[in-house]
Order: sequence, then C-alpha cells, then structure tokens
Amino acid sequence: MRFDSLIIGGGLAGLVCGIRLAEEGLRCAIISRGQNALHFSSGSLDLLAELPDGSPVTSPLDALEALKQQAPGHPYSLMGAENVRRFAAQSEALLARCQLNLQGSYQQNHQRITPLGTQRATWLSPEEIPTAPLRWKRVTVVGIAGFLDFQPELVAGSLAQISIEVQTAELTLPALDTLRNNPSEFRAANIARVLDMPEQQRLLIEELKALAINTDALFLPACLGSEDSQAWQAISRQLPCPLRLLPTLPPSVLGSRMSQQLRRRFQQLGGIMMPGDAVLRTQIAHRKVSAIFTRNHAEVPLRSENVILASGSFFSNGLEAKFSGIREPILGLDIRAPERREAWCKEDFFSPQPYLQAGVIVDEHFQPRLFGQRIENLYAIGSILAGFDPIQQGCGAGVSMTGALHVAQQIIDNQGGHA
Repeated sequence: MRFDSLIIGGGLAGLVCGIRLAEEGLRCAIISRGQNALHFSSGSLDLLAELPDGSPVTSPLDALEALKQQAPGHPYSLMGAENVRRFAAQSEALLARCQLNLQGSYQQNHQRITPLGTQRATWLSPEEIPTAPLRWKRVTVVGIAGFLDFQPELVAGSLAQISIEVQTAELTLPALDTLRNNPSEFRAANIARVLDMPEQQRLLIEELKALAINTDALFLPACLGSEDSQAWQAISRQLPCPLRLLPTLPPSVLGSRMSQQLRRRFQQLGGIMMPGDAVLRTQIAHRKVSAIFTRNHAEVPLRSENVILASGSFFSNGLEAKFSGIREPILGLDIRAPERREAWCKEDFFSPQPYLQAGVIVDEHFQPRLFGQRIENLYAIGSILAGFDPIQQGCGAGVSMTGALHVAQQIIDNQGGHA
C-alpha cells in the first residue's frame, strides 16, 4: 500500500498533522496502537505556562525569546517564534473545524479551575470548564454518590480560599446503581454513557434543579457529553443557574471526546486509520524510509513519500527506558537523554524531572537523525521530541500541535500543486 504520508501514532500530534495534510487532499494513513494520551488528559491544551527557570508565563508569544535563551533546544526555539505564532493561530482554527468548542487564545493564557479546585494557567479549555476569575459568589459543588474519582470537599476547600461561598451536595441518580455495584466500572466514561441518554438527562435535570437553590452556579464532575458538548448545553439551558464541569481522574470524558472528534474529522477527509496496529520493522534505503511493516499487515509493506513519527513518549512506548539507557524503539533514532541512570530523576517528586526532557533530536525542520545522518523523508513530532518538559513548562499540547502543523506545511510545500 502506498501513501503520500504515513503517520506513526494516533495522538494529538499525529491526528492534527493528518488532518492538515488530508485537508490539502494528500492520501494519509495513521498507524495507532490504541488509546492515546488524550484519553487521560483534562481536555485543556497548554501552549507555554512556565519558563525553565520557573518564571510564570502570561503571554506565551512574549516569552519565546526568553525561552530561546534558556532552552535553545526546545522545539519552539528550533521552529522560531514566527512559526509558533503562525501555527498556534492555525491550531485554533483547525480545532474549530473539528467542531471542538474551546475557550481561550494563544495571545494570553487563562486560568482554568482544576479537579482540585485550584487554578492552572492554560491555552485552550472546553467551554464547559470554569475559568478564573469566577463570576459567581456562591457555588455548589455537586458529587455523585459512590463516585470516587471526584472529591467535592477538596474542590470546595480550594474555592473557599479565594473567598467563594461554597457548599457541597450529592446526586443519587438511581440509573447508576448497576455501575455502583462494580467499583472498577464506576468511571466517568461509563457514567457519561448513561447520562447521555435523553431519559436519564431528564432525571438529572430534576435533581440538579433541586440543588440550584440559593446558589449562583453548579459545578459537576465532567461525566457528560461522550460525543460532544450538546448534552451539557441542553441541561444548562433548563437550569436556573449556570452549570460548569470539572475534569475527573482519568480516563477523561473531555479528553476522550477531543480524540474522537479529531479522529472523526480525519476520517471524514478521507484519512485512513489503522487502529490496534504497531510497527514491527522498517527498511531504510538511500537515506529514506522505503518500507514499513506492521503487525496487522504482516509481509505487506506500507510505502510513503513522507513518514511522520508521532509515537509519543514513555507513556505510549514511543520512548523506552532500559537498564542500558533510553532509546527510541521503532527506528533507533539518535536521542538526547541523561547518560547516567541516576541522573534521570530527582529525589523531590515535585521538582522538574530530567527524564521528561529526553527524546529524539531534530533540526529546525523537525527531521531526526540515525547515527548522525538525516533521514530525508522522515519527521518527528509531539512528545517524542527532546528538549522540553511538558509538565513543568506547560507546553505539551502546544509542542504537539504547532510542530504537527510545521511539518505538515513543509510536506504541503514540497508536494507542489497540492497546496
């Protein structure tokens, strides 16, 4: 089978890259092992929240020069400030085309309310997530009886510290009793499948109406809207006060929904998904990836003009930590990582961890090297890249999306006639 572009990895970076290429009429396929990191995310997307020296960032674009001084190997520094601005704006437009209703702008971070009721700087958030400063003086945080992945009291305690009058309440929702009987099944995604049913929404609305007395807003765990935000919108319209949702422990309804909507857009554009598949080996000839062999396609080679490696970091096995060191397992690409194993981590759990900056070394075109030589038709994007800490710097989604569009644009430009 032959493609214009073959993407290894179906997470945020791979999907965004695939969508952009498919929008230009290129024949693309994505090889995906299974669930990606989006399924375990809050649904919010970070661009740049903190510099390596710990300085907080309000305006990501204004901080790029300082970032380049502190971290010249950061993907943003390699890409260049103008490309970061350009592709951050394009990311917002692409997400809107995927029917994702998000609040925020690349020009300035906003503060979202976390599952613990604290505030965290971010770029884009689902429209149902509450953001600071809160417009309400009185808030009722509503839990679901027996649901352990959301603690209303913790949220209430944090909100009370910013002078919000908070009370907690609990929904019973008898329709969830079957799930309650099996704690391993009583998770946000399963609850959402029940509450997305119209007949259950009517019962939920009645319970919420009873709790919407003497309060300015209701905060509920994000257990609504498996497919889109219409369930939340429909319920909100029938309540006497605003309803907002807070992310829960993973797997996340909001993150899973984002992944599904991106995937749906890719396939609507003619993109081919190869789910549950994995690359077993590759062939390289004349400094190009000439063939890829996967588990599901056995001895049938996949061939492509361009190959984009978006296989993720340690979480997705895009990087592997062995006793002999950290390695990229698919092609054995050159990586940057601490040489000594004891240097991978710091004892303080809350300190930035060095292993998080390990990854594949790329140039300004996001092309990696194998034994020091560039593979001409190979690119790397997303969390597999070296030189950034997605947790401490709050830039994981931004690196994934801007890098994906940076590579997609180069491929489109090189095609000549497709752009």
